[in-house]
Amino acid sequence: MWPGGSLRRQAPAAGALVVGRGPDVELCVEHRSISRRHAKITIDARGVTIEDLGSMNGTVVNGARAEPGVALALPEGGVAQVGDALIALHDEAPEAPEALERGAAGDRVVADEVMRQLYRMVELVAKSQVNVLVHGETGAGKEVIAEALHRASSRAARPFLGINCAALPEALLETELFGHERGAFTGAVSAKAGLLEAASGGTVFLDEIAEMPAPAQAKLLRVLEKREVMRVGSVKVTPVDVRFVAATHHDLRALVAEGRFREDLFFRLDGITLEVPPLRERPREIEALARAFLEAACKATGRAGVTMGDEALALLRAHAWPGNVRELRNVVERALLLCQGDAIGAEHIVTGALSAQPKKAAPSSRSLADEVADLERRRILEALEQAGGNQTEAAQLLGVPRRTLIARLEQYGVPRPRKR
Repeated sequence: MWPGGSLRRQAPAAGALVVGRGPDVELCVEHRSISRRHAKITIDARGVTIEDLGSMNGTVVNGARAEPGVALALPEGGVAQVGDALIALHDEAPEAPEALERGAAGDRVVADEVMRQLYRMVELVAKSQVNVLVHGETGAGKEVIAEALHRASSRAARPFLGINCAALPEALLETELFGHERGAFTGAVSAKAGLLEAASGGTVFLDEIAEMPAPAQAKLLRVLEKREVMRVGSVKVTPVDVRFVAATHHDLRALVAEGRFREDLFFRLDGITLEVPPLRERPREIEALARAFLEAACKATGRAGVTMGDEALALLRAHAWPGNVRELRNVVERALLLCQGDAIGAEHIVTGALSAQPKKAAPSSRSLADEVADLERRRILEALEQAGGNQTEAAQLLGVPRRTLIARLEQYGVPRPRKR
């Protein structure tokens, strides 16, 4: 299974299968990450082994990187990664795609085949204990995939705890991850267990891992190697049992080459890579996600019976979604706020800038973008009037950050009012 494709093959009782994208291989994987002759799977009386054939992007078996020519055992239920493709060995009959989708996605919306493929990968990877690197654009849903992986694993009954490595300064990040002893620093009036201790037995999600400072990278590497943690200000170690799922929108291989990320830490975290496609590459999900977000927003605000009109859906389908799923959720929630009736129309769909328009032009001589801009300007003025000129309250009424409101005031040439 690989991004954009999959192949199921019944293994012979004995023999060898070469994996690659060349014309003379038994398992042909048409993906750019795969070498022409990438790896060889051998089946004999002792079991199944896999060895790398000197490929460009390497072979990983249950988290261990295979050296060229060295055969590693692939047990039943095990997972091997060749380039960006996953190879799983199963003895039982395959599950129906619908069951896989429900098990991996839970109550999540999965309406596009590319995401069904991803969630099937999640199901396969969840059965192993290897660390996972989730890669994708900001807002694409990397944490959703990490949560699905945790729920489908044997660790599901234990904690799933996450931390954003870019959101905290270095000193605070280390104390949050590793914990601290009393008196370790000013303000440490009592000892505190870190996230790694608190999540023992479960899964730790390291978001924006590329932003982790170098000293913290070194300490995290020790945890991965020794499976033990040392609190800040302590000389004692505490054993921890966690699975790591790290996420980033950066190319970590490039950062390693530039000396900005530790190579040894990268290989420890990159047991298997899961690629989350941007929303623009799974267009069938836009409408389904929008309806799901609208339903959730209606429940949260106590409104019932609000629907998404055809013109609004056309606008959503036409937008490029640079902010991905996160942006779509914000747009839908804002549309519900702006809509005073039972149906969300095109006039309620407001994004930072519409990057595309529906294929059919609006009958008005003015562009739809101009009409939407006029509507947004009127809504802003109404909110400011209702809030008595208080920009913070007006932003809350509109459901947007205050800085966004200020940017819109400047964009539309509206003088910033003084609070009355």
